[in-house]
Amino acid sequence: MSTAVGQRSGLTWAVNIAVVFLVVAWTLPTLGILVSSFRDKDQLAVSGWWTALTSSERNIVARTAPPDEAVEEDGRWVLQGNVFESGSGRVSAFGVSIQRPGEFAIGESAEMRGGGTATVQENGDYIVTFPEQPEGRRGERLFVTSVEPPKFTTANYETVLFSEGIGQSFVNTLTVTIPATVIPILIAAYAAYALSWMQFPGRAVLLATIVGLIVVPLQMALIPLLRLYNEIGVGKSFIGIWLAHTGFGLPLAVYLLRNYIAGLPREIIESARVDGASDFEIFRKIVLPLSFPALASFAIFQFLWVWNDLLVATVFLGNNEEQLVLTGRLRELLGSRGGNWEILSASAFIAIVVPIVVFFALQRYLVRGLLSGSVKGG
Repeated sequence: MSTAVGQRSGLTWAVNIAVVFLVVAWTLPTLGILVSSFRDKDQLAVSGWWTALTSSERNIVARTAPPDEAVEEDGRWVLQGNVFESGSGRVSAFGVSIQRPGEFAIGESAEMRGGGTATVQENGDYIVTFPEQPEGRRGERLFVTSVEPPKFTTANYETVLFSEGIGQSFVNTLTVTIPATVIPILIAAYAAYALSWMQFPGRAVLLATIVGLIVVPLQMALIPLLRLYNEIGVGKSFIGIWLAHTGFGLPLAVYLLRNYIAGLPREIIESARVDGASDFEIFRKIVLPLSFPALASFAIFQFLWVWNDLLVATVFLGNNEEQLVLTGRLRELLGSRGGNWEILSASAFIAIVVPIVVFFALQRYLVRGLLSGSVKGG
């Protein structure tokens, strides 16, 4: 957009800056999760994703060989080995106390509590000497500050993809998501047509009630609804969660579809009625085809919401192994104390594969569907 003198207006620049800001705000965290999903779990625990391409420092605890492996050399007993389990790495400093892990530089001699001395080289080789033959079954502890090059791995993805039950949970999620997306769309489409083009008493009050339900937190209805489902025999079942997601999604669905359908050209509807078409025929042959952008836009929202849901699935399906959804399975992989949290980033990308496919398949309809009245009569 240009002004009379051929320059962009201030409002256009503000819009462009806002768009760039939003893109960066969404892209950077996603990039961070992607990079983290391929990082080594030890490096991921001590440094941020933006350091993935640089060497990182971390403190490790190494234990020397057992005392009975000490060899006598020139009247002293010597233990030798390498602090790295893999046999490769670079040491920048070491210590013999957990309070001061970097007290000594490489090559220096450190006095140990047992009376011996320890020396660690840059490649991780250590030499521990004792004036007398050491006793005990466990080696001495060395605290090493290690500088490691970047490490990337697919182990996090392998842990998630090949974990027990992940396939069944994927099928369960599809079993929940597809009906919970289709059912509210069908019901909302009929309701939206009735609220837009059919005359009946209380229509305005009903529409206002539906709009008001959008702001009601679903958490308020979870336990009462579960008790009702248990009384009628559909609690902890797929039917129960389909009905729950349908009820929670209907207010927004009716609101979006009603705004779109009400903007369809009145001449088309009236011409069909003059030709003798019933409301059902008008809805099926005219309104539904013209409303596909609105239907697709709501389908994106509902599919993303149900696919990523954990709370409703936990309440209405529970933690039954045969009915556990994908988000619940990924939560179980973390353990009861949140262990193995490094797989969270890999889990996130595995969980969003299907929603991304759905979004890109329907995204061209999203903006059109959100703009009510975008279809104008010719």
